[in-house]
Amino acid sequence: MTKQEESSQSIRVEVPVTPGVVSSGKSTYFEQERPATSSSEKLPFDPAGSTPGPRWNANAYEPSQESAGVNAGSARARGAFPNDELAQDPVKMYPSLNLSGHIISVTFNVPYSIGFVPGKDWDLQPRRGTSSLFDSLSYLASSSSSWNHTLVGWTGEIRKMPDADTLKNVSAPRSKLSEPISLPGMPKPKFIDPNESMLITKADRQRLEKQLERDHGGKIVPVWLTDEGKEGKDDVFTIKDQSRWRRFARKELYTLFHYKQNEPTDAKAARVAWADYYRMNVLFANRVMDVYKPGDVVIVHDYNLMLVPSLLRQRLHTIYVGFFLHIPFPSSEYYRCLGRRKEILEGVLGANMIGFQALSYARHFSSCCTRILGFDSSASGVDAFGSHVAVDVLPIGINAHATEKAAFEDPKVEENIKRIKEMYAGKKIIIGRDRLDAARGITQKLQAFELFLERHPEWEDQVVLIQITSPTDMNTEGRDGESKALEKISELSARINGRYGSIGFSPVRHLPHYLSREEYFALLRSADVGLITSVRDGMNTVSMEYAICQKENHGQLILSEFSGTAHNLEDALHVNPWDLGKVSDAINEALSMSDAERAIRSNKLYEHVRTHNIQNWTKSFIKHLLSSLESFDHSFVTPVLNRVLLLKQYRNADKRIFMFDYDGTLTPIVQDPKSAIPSDRVLRNIKALAADPKNAVWIISGRDQAFLEECFGHVTELGLSAEHGSFVRYPGREDWIDITEEFGKQWQDDVLATFQYFTEKTPGSFIERKKVAVTWHYRRADPEFGAFQASACRKQLERTVATKFDVEVMAGKANLEVRPKFVNKGEIVKALIKEHTDRGQTPGFVFCAGDDFTDEDMFRALNQSGLSTESVFTVTVGPSSKQTLASWHVVDPGDILSTIGLLNGNADEASAGDFVSC
Repeated sequence: MTKQEESSQSIRVEVPVTPGVVSSGKSTYFEQERPATSSSEKLPFDPAGSTPGPRWNANAYEPSQESAGVNAGSARARGAFPNDELAQDPVKMYPSLNLSGHIISVTFNVPYSIGFVPGKDWDLQPRRGTSSLFDSLSYLASSSSSWNHTLVGWTGEIRKMPDADTLKNVSAPRSKLSEPISLPGMPKPKFIDPNESMLITKADRQRLEKQLERDHGGKIVPVWLTDEGKEGKDDVFTIKDQSRWRRFARKELYTLFHYKQNEPTDAKAARVAWADYYRMNVLFANRVMDVYKPGDVVIVHDYNLMLVPSLLRQRLHTIYVGFFLHIPFPSSEYYRCLGRRKEILEGVLGANMIGFQALSYARHFSSCCTRILGFDSSASGVDAFGSHVAVDVLPIGINAHATEKAAFEDPKVEENIKRIKEMYAGKKIIIGRDRLDAARGITQKLQAFELFLERHPEWEDQVVLIQITSPTDMNTEGRDGESKALEKISELSARINGRYGSIGFSPVRHLPHYLSREEYFALLRSADVGLITSVRDGMNTVSMEYAICQKENHGQLILSEFSGTAHNLEDALHVNPWDLGKVSDAINEALSMSDAERAIRSNKLYEHVRTHNIQNWTKSFIKHLLSSLESFDHSFVTPVLNRVLLLKQYRNADKRIFMFDYDGTLTPIVQDPKSAIPSDRVLRNIKALAADPKNAVWIISGRDQAFLEECFGHVTELGLSAEHGSFVRYPGREDWIDITEEFGKQWQDDVLATFQYFTEKTPGSFIERKKVAVTWHYRRADPEFGAFQASACRKQLERTVATKFDVEVMAGKANLEVRPKFVNKGEIVKALIKEHTDRGQTPGFVFCAGDDFTDEDMFRALNQSGLSTESVFTVTVGPSSKQTLASWHVVDPGDILSTIGLLNGNADEASAGDFVSC
């Protein structure tokens, strides 16, 4: 069995976490490179030598530099990335984290398009697209960074390359029409099938890894995606149907995250796509663990790998993981339509910190965690699985230095600018560049431009819109939608040109193909207006590239408010792409703006993009991640319950007292409180614990008498306290004592009136009237609206009822409760400790467990009881970061039950897994 197979088996779980793959695609301003006919011609391989790899970022160095002794692209990197905070020693800056100084970046693709010839060197071509991401990785690997860096990524769809002999006799068909056909009496000609399966030997894989190491942009570790159990004899991998690894992420996640819903598909195909996504994420996690060392920091990128953080956390609980989503995150109304919504959220929540491009995306994510998973969330993050996951907004930038250098220091760009100005002499140029995707708003852009020409006839024959449109990164599965979009664009362009153009001039110039780098930057520099009308996107590089290229011309930027970059570029003209009239007005404003205002706006944009660059984002992301980890280590952190110490103290004590809250402590919180009845496991453990004559076991709950009597009344050895201490039933007795008997109940009518008012205004909320307390529940209401209404309700009660009567308003988990001030769980705890002490039975062991605000009264009472701290175990149920007076914490009710099982001497209960409700 191979190491990768062992890794895969060791982390296999019953419910798949996250799969997903995104294609990196081609950049719209680069030509698609034709595959080299021979990989050895393009990239000679010398295992013993040091041959520069193809340049995929600004840090790659020229062959002439290599001969001069340049290592790791350091000379170019020093110019592009001046020394800054990232050059400081992270190990010294964060000593408590015990960092190794090594970062593992996990991306969907390696930065190369890879071609394969059996037994020969691999063909490596620069992979286009995701330039900002690759610039960030390049920065980490540069000499300006003190970090050691490793990139883990999929090989991408490997191109099957013909060898020299094959090239003489076969060719690849360009389309079905050009496919070779048989002639009478002749065998059918052979041709190269790009989808044909490939057999990759171990020697081939090792050869590729050695070639990738030569890139000098840091170590690159490829992930080999294969079917489970398809590794053949002699460790040979079968590679086929490679596009399948993108299917779920592209068709389900990408579309939904951009607010597009797919039509229902074949259920079997959907299950297969999810299985592939999960399998892919498992293989990524395996590969990361192959290179991981204690103290390493792992940074996972984008929606293709949303399960990787959880898979890594399952493998190693103490691992440092950051995650950044480069695309939008939708509102809960859209996200909840995803079939695998829980698995995706749980997968991402394995990270220590999650970064988003915009505040709205972060807010949507936190809201989904609350609405779908029921986790508490705040502005700082989400409390999940016993820990706090930080959620931050960290807008990514571009490599401004490299962009400016390419745009202003290349003679070919100047030549293209001269030709453009001659071609459009006397005309104002509006530039747009988008992928052929409905989310990019190209249709809205053309419609707004048409309206602009209609409303402002003075601009006819004076302005041209040059729209660059590049194909998406989807494979043939998505070509139908792409064709329809292109047809719509062509139709609109023809209509505008027919209406407002002439024989010698067309107001719309549509370029549905890739441009060279020099042509692209020449157009950005020549333009008077940059027009971006995306209806939804994450990070828009064109807007920032345009700002850099306009440092001299001062052209204005019109930017959609739905772009993830809009909130950073405040000096752009923001528009709603759906409001065609306002977009039309913005075009006129941009063209008519005074030179002084143009210069002010353009300079501000330029300075912002120049300073908030990819280098700044990289160091900011790492700084936020490490600061979050460090603050978590040094802030109020409650340690996990020490079971060894607990068991030792339990066995040494002659008298023991147990006090348990019910909801959220012995049973999980559920939407309907009436359905939270104790399971057989709860009853079995509590009854066994109470049967020991040395133990006094109490359940101190906010529940009413009837509920506790029904669920636990038959356990005669058990003490019960209802309504937070208002009623008490001692062990061995059947009668209840009313602690509040002498306290009037006139206040209840006022409370009920207020609760009824808010119940009518809050769908899903309801009132629970107990004998003493009155509780308003909003657990079944919308979480955010319910919390908002609860805040307003509480303020109203505190201004009215609480000032007239001796009552207090308590906020619980998705509820508000009003009760007499002298009634709380802490008073019952004090009474129980006093009763035992007065009888000469001072307890040598006290165990008290609870999960919410009302249970803090019990912890406070025990902390002030004067009992030895070694004999008192106060335990809160929830994350270790929760503010509490308890000395210990456990994650969930299942941990409480397994602890009781341990004390009962039941090995099966003590080792039981997660709690399963009845």
